[in-house]
Amino acid sequence: MIDIEKIRAETPGCQRVLHFNNAGSSLMPTPVFDALQRVLRDENEVGGYEAERRAQDDIQAFYTEFAGLLNANPDEIAYIENATRAWDMAFYGLDLRPGDRVITHESEYASNYLAFLQQSRRLGFEIDLVPSDEFGQIDVAALDNMIGPKTKLIAITHVPTQGGLINPAAEAGKVAKKHGVLYMLDACQSVGQIDVDVVEIGCDILSGTGRKFLRGPRGTGFLYVRKEILDQIDPPFVDLHSATWTEANGYELADGARRFQNWESYIAGRVGLMEAVRYARKVGLAQIEARVAQLAASLREALSEIAGVEVHDLGCKKSGIVTFTKDGIDSRVIAETCRDLGINVSVAPITAARLDFEARKLPAMVRASVHYFNTDDETDRFANVLKQA
Repeated sequence: MIDIEKIRAETPGCQRVLHFNNAGSSLMPTPVFDALQRVLRDENEVGGYEAERRAQDDIQAFYTEFAGLLNANPDEIAYIENATRAWDMAFYGLDLRPGDRVITHESEYASNYLAFLQQSRRLGFEIDLVPSDEFGQIDVAALDNMIGPKTKLIAITHVPTQGGLINPAAEAGKVAKKHGVLYMLDACQSVGQIDVDVVEIGCDILSGTGRKFLRGPRGTGFLYVRKEILDQIDPPFVDLHSATWTEANGYELADGARRFQNWESYIAGRVGLMEAVRYARKVGLAQIEARVAQLAASLREALSEIAGVEVHDLGCKKSGIVTFTKDGIDSRVIAETCRDLGINVSVAPITAARLDFEARKLPAMVRASVHYFNTDDETDRFANVLKQA
C-alpha cells in the first residue's frame, strides 16, 4: 500500500493546488527538488564543471536507475533534453528509403506525425495507418495483416496525449518480432504511471520525459535503444563525447545508447530526473499503476453523472488521463475557471492529435490527469466544480 499521507507531505504543491495536470507536468516531490537545488547550489558556489564532478555518482546512477525502472541494461539508456528530441534522435537516424513503409496509428502525437510527414517528403517512404478495434485502440490482428516486405518500422504512442487510451504495446511487440520489423514506442505519457517493461513489451526503441508522470524536472528526457539494433541507427548529429575523432577523416561512435546524447546538458536536471526515478521505484510502479487506474475510474464515473458532461476516453484498459467536454461551455473557459479556483487542468486541442480528433469529430477537450498523490476527496471537489460550471 502507498502511504498517501507521507507522499502528500513530501509534495508541498498538494497544500496549494488541486493538481489534475500530471499529463502536462506533475508536482515534484521534495527529494527531487532537493537534488536539483544541491547541484544548482554547487554551480553557484564552485562552478558548473566542478559541480558536475561532485555529482558524478548521481549522474552514473541515472543509467542504473532507469535500467531498473524499464528492465533494460544501463548501456541501453541515454539522457536527452526532452521526450520529443529523444524520439527524434532515434527516428531521424533510421535508414528509411523510397518505397519503404512506416506503420502508425491515428492516435499518434502531433510532433511524431509531423516528423513522419517531413521525412516521408525527404526520403520517399509511405505512412500506413493501422485501423482501430472496437475499443478505439490499435487493432493488433489488422497490424499483423498489414506488414509486408517493405514495412520497416512500427511506431506508435503507448498512451496518447488526448485521452485515457492505453494501446496494446506488448501485443504490437509480438507482431513486430514475428515479422522482424523495428518497433518504436513513444512512452512519454506512460512511464511513471504504468509499470513499463521493455523486455515484456518487445520494443527496440522507447522515449519519454521527466516532467510528466515521473514527477521530474522540466527540460529532461530519456531514450532506450536495444543494444542489438544500435548499429541500425545513425545518430542525426554527434559531438566530441557521443563520438571520438579517431583520425583526420574518421570517427567512432560511442558505445551503447550514449551515442545519442549531447555532452552539454542540464546537469541539475539529470540528477533531479535520476532522483525522480529512484523515488518512483521506492513507491512501486505496480502500486502506482493500480492507484492511478482507480482514481481515474472514479473521476470518469463522477463526471459521467454530471448533466451535459461527456467523457471521451477510449480503450479497453484506461490510463490516468481523463478527457471530457461540457455542453455549451468552451473547454478553455472551464480550464480557466478551474485555475481561478486553484485547480490545475489542461486543454487537449485538435493540433495535438489531428487524425484522432477529425475521425471522432471532437472539439477541444478538458484534460484532467490524476496521479497517485491525488485523493478521492479531490475527485469529489473537482466534480462539484463541474456541476456548477
